[in-house]
Amino acid sequence: MVNYNNIQLSKSFEHNLSLSQMTKKEIEVQYPKQTFYQKDYLFSLFTNKTDNQTIQIKQQLYSNPTLHYLLNAKIEDIENPFDEKQNDTADILVVKDNFYEIIDIKTRNVSKSAQPPNIISAFKLAQVCAKMLDNKEFDNFTINYFEIDWMLNNDKLICNEIHFACLFKAHPNDLYINWAAAMQIQFHVSDLDQSFNGTMKSWAKLYLKHFVIQAKKRADDMIKKFVKPFEKYID
Repeated sequence: MVNYNNIQLSKSFEHNLSLSQMTKKEIEVQYPKQTFYQKDYLFSLFTNKTDNQTIQIKQQLYSNPTLHYLLNAKIEDIENPFDEKQNDTADILVVKDNFYEIIDIKTRNVSKSAQPPNIISAFKLAQVCAKMLDNKEFDNFTINYFEIDWMLNNDKLICNEIHFACLFKAHPNDLYINWAAAMQIQFHVSDLDQSFNGTMKSWAKLYLKHFVIQAKKRADDMIKKFVKPFEKYID
């Protein structure tokens, strides 16, 4: 949906705007009425209803179980404003014709060498894939990443380069899972391969296979390192 090639961020960042705010402003040029912050979208979605609806009716606002899970729409907290959380999947949502473009903004200081950032929980993504397969939901959302490379010059943040990548165009079995970092998938958006051309259904199946293989290997490694050396001491 969003044409990322048309996004032009100022070379010198505005001090009163965050990087996500700047990006949102640029996306709004293309979709002025369909662009939201995730927390604002969820809040408006649920608080526009003023009558005493049951939890079941509120759940129907997200008729798609995969998206309902993915966007952290917690029905039990429905009366409270949705706060932005560190584990939110999206910074920005573009919602048009019942299609959800989930956009996560990543920033990178190119003047320093750093490991790839946390992208999304590998376990959460496995659950998303399982829900996609269970509910046959393959064509109403996508997850995109937008990386802003910056550097500091005379106390000003300078936009060096911007990169875009779609999660579902990356080969699932190439995704690195850092088990020591809360099972996070990690990559730099600028380094993410985009050559996968299969269906969303095949992507979900391939990712689950990758996740299970990696989880079994991790379990075996944990047993060898933390269990086997001490079993001889146990009566």
